[in-house]
Amino acid sequence: MPTALPKVAWIGLGIMGSPMSENLLRAGYRVTGYTLEPEKLERLAAAGGTAAASVAEAVEGADVIVTMVPASPQVEAVAYGEDGILAHARPGALLVDTSSITPQTSVDLAKAAAAKGIRVLDAPVSGGEAGAVEAVLSIMVGGERADFEEARPLLETLGRTVVHCGPHGAGQTVKAANQLIVAVNIQACAEAVVFLEKSGVDLAAALEVLNGGLAGSTVLTRKKDNFLRREFAPGFRIDLHHKDMGIVTDAARAVGAALPVGAVVAGLVASLRAQGDGGLDHSALLRGVERLSGLPVKD
Repeated sequence: MPTALPKVAWIGLGIMGSPMSENLLRAGYRVTGYTLEPEKLERLAAAGGTAAASVAEAVEGADVIVTMVPASPQVEAVAYGEDGILAHARPGALLVDTSSITPQTSVDLAKAAAAKGIRVLDAPVSGGEAGAVEAVLSIMVGGERADFEEARPLLETLGRTVVHCGPHGAGQTVKAANQLIVAVNIQACAEAVVFLEKSGVDLAAALEVLNGGLAGSTVLTRKKDNFLRREFAPGFRIDLHHKDMGIVTDAARAVGAALPVGAVVAGLVASLRAQGDGGLDHSALLRGVERLSGLPVKD
């Protein structure tokens, strides 16, 4: 007789968390969720999940607890404290943090959770909103191998590429590298778009042929319509990428790794945020290149 699927608590139902939790529901998992936005709780309930009124209520009796919140302070807020995960999760539960946070935050959380008999994996994801909806995320995992193997079926419901990267914090370190590559890639694409347009080239044709060669990338595939239409509804906000560039630059400094190009792009991301574009998708780096090139920027 097949083993019943674990009972899941899901904390954080934003752009990524909502579709990810819904993919678990479609796969037959029982999901109880908590988030700060009432309309997201209604969405979860409409998809067949159970809405909770607090973190404590959500995690009661859960076998697996998944968190998907914006940054380290939010992870600490839902994990620690009287209403937090560590105070209310049952001993033996597995906490899978899919947020993108500092590696040290993940290491500290794993240590604090172990004292309560709770196991932790840091399992940040890449692929953006589309990857979450389509369940094709790349998931990079840090923690104990046995805990990873236990979580693998659940993670493979959410993503296509699921890899154990090492001990606690390793997943977050790999995610920081991912965000470095993505930001530099988007910036290069944005510069190419402005160069092509100023040269009078058919932009749609140019991006099509570029994406078929060595210059092609998942970034260009996912973001070329944003570039073509100048539409920057957030799949992944500039504000969050600014946070992630801070994580990778700090982590690189700590280990003595030079990021000459990454540091420049981190500054460009920060500049775009300072100009009021923090709520836009990170493909809006195009707007920064347009401003530098003397082109009108649509507001």
